[in-house]
Order: sequence, then structure tokens, then C-alpha cells
Amino acid sequence: MKKLTLASTALCALIAAPALAEEWRPTQPMTMVIGFAPGGSTDIQGRVLARTLEEYFGQPVNVVNQPGGGGAVALTRFLNAEPDGHTFMFGVQLGLTFSPIVTEVAYEIDDFRYAGTLVGGQFGVVAAGDAPYQTFEELIAYGKENPMTYAQQLPMDEAIMRIIAEQEGIDLAIVPTGGGGGMAPLLLGGEVDYAFSGGTHAQYTPTGEMNVLAFLTAERSPFYPDVPTLEELGYPYAIDDFRSFFLPGDTPDEIVEAFENAARFAVEHEPFVETTVENTLHPIVFMDAEETEATIRSIREANEALMAQ
Repeated sequence: MKKLTLASTALCALIAAPALAEEWRPTQPMTMVIGFAPGGSTDIQGRVLARTLEEYFGQPVNVVNQPGGGGAVALTRFLNAEPDGHTFMFGVQLGLTFSPIVTEVAYEIDDFRYAGTLVGGQFGVVAAGDAPYQTFEELIAYGKENPMTYAQQLPMDEAIMRIIAEQEGIDLAIVPTGGGGGMAPLLLGGEVDYAFSGGTHAQYTPTGEMNVLAFLTAERSPFYPDVPTLEELGYPYAIDDFRSFFLPGDTPDEIVEAFENAARFAVEHEPFVETTVENTLHPIVFMDAEETEATIRSIREANEALMAQ
């Protein structure tokens, strides 16, 4: 009788398996929102990721760029997106972990759902390869004698550079950009003295057109092991970030799970991995939905403590 029960249970499990294995799938073309201008590292990764998701979900994925505020503009518009999985965001977490601390925004962490992380950050301070300063210390020394212009991308990097400029007595003018695609021509064209880069520098450092002076991350980049962090240089600012999937706040669990599984697929998909690691010099970092949300809340708390100082 026991064997019969086990056999019956096993048979039921086999019969039920296809139903359990079913996963939400989109029924129409999808839209990926990226909160930065075309041409930057997030955009480059996102466009390859779109092709990866087309393979996974079986639907076309259109990319829409909505630059501004380090992702804050896109997040604000995303508040009105339908929670049906057909519109989603791929991008940095800073619009949630830092922007709300330094500027007024219309959203909060609880307004969205988080469906997995795919990429680690590589935030750096960069200069042109032929600039008269090739280290951050040399930049500071130069700035004490000359007015300087800085191309920002995020409220976070702007706040840090303003603090350092004030501390060091530098006359600094801020030039806003919509992302790495907007920053690069300004820096390479000599219109700004130095700039923030979320990873766009990877396209220009091999040719010597750009030079990374320092990283804003807690640890040195594995791709530029000789470049120090701001903390190592004596400035107590370390802000890490990751690139994740964001969904509207009312998105059902089954859709969140589907995107989490799509993230698992993407971080092992050769075209996306190759573009991320070899082209934009960002590490692949996978976190599931739960860990992604916990990380966002943890970084937000740390940033609030940092800025309170």
C-alpha cells in the first residue's frame, strides 16, 4: 500500500509538473526604459540585453531612453506604467538610493518592484588622455590654480564633486549631461576639464583618449587595478551601485519571478556577458529579486548616513 501511495504521488507530480513549470510570458511587444541617453554604458548593455530578452521571452523588446536625474526622470514617468510586465526598466539603482536624498522626487522605494540584478557598477572620475593632470591628486593641484568645469551625470556624483571642490578651494562649474553618451563628446572636445563616468570610459581608455583618475566605488575596479578609490585618496565617499530590473509597484509575483528568471538567463548569455565584461568593463553580478530590494534599501540607508555627515 505504501508503494502504491508513493507511485500514485509520483504520478500526480508528473502530471502536475507541466503546470508548475509554466511561467508568465508576454503577449505583445515589450518596452525597456533606460534612464540615460543613448551611447553610454547602460544604454550599450541595455540594447544587447534587449536582444537577449527577445530570445528568452519570444517578443520584440523596444528600447526607450528617458535621460535625466540619474534615472529619476525615467522612474517618475514609470510610476504610471501598467503592471502587466510589458513595460519595464533596466538601469542603475541610484535613482532610488541617492537621488531622493539630494533632490525632491515623486516616488519612493516602495513604489516599485525589483526583479533581479545583472551588473555591478564602475563609477569613476575621468579626464581626457592629454589633460595636464593624469591622477586625481594632480587634478586637485591644477584646480587650486585654475577654474574648472565638471560634467556630471547623477545627483550623487555632482554632490560629491561640489563637496570636494569646496573643501579644496576649487572654483568649479557643473555641466549637466544625460549620460555617458552626452559626457564623452564634452570631455573629448575639451569643453569640460573632467567628468563622471558610469562606464563609458571603457570605450576610450584602451586608445588613451580617456584616463580614469579615481573610482567612487568602495573597492578598486578589477579592470583598472592601479586606479585608487576616493576613499583611498582621503575623501570619505564610497557609493556602489548595480544595474537591475525595475517593475511597477503593483506587478504580480508571477511576472516578477519571470523577470528574475530572465536575469538568470541573461547573466549566462554570451552576447550580454561579452558586451558587459569586455566592451563596457563592468562585472556580471546576479542578485535575485529579494536580494536586489534588500540591497537597494541597504545602500539607501548608508547614503543617508553619508550625506548626513
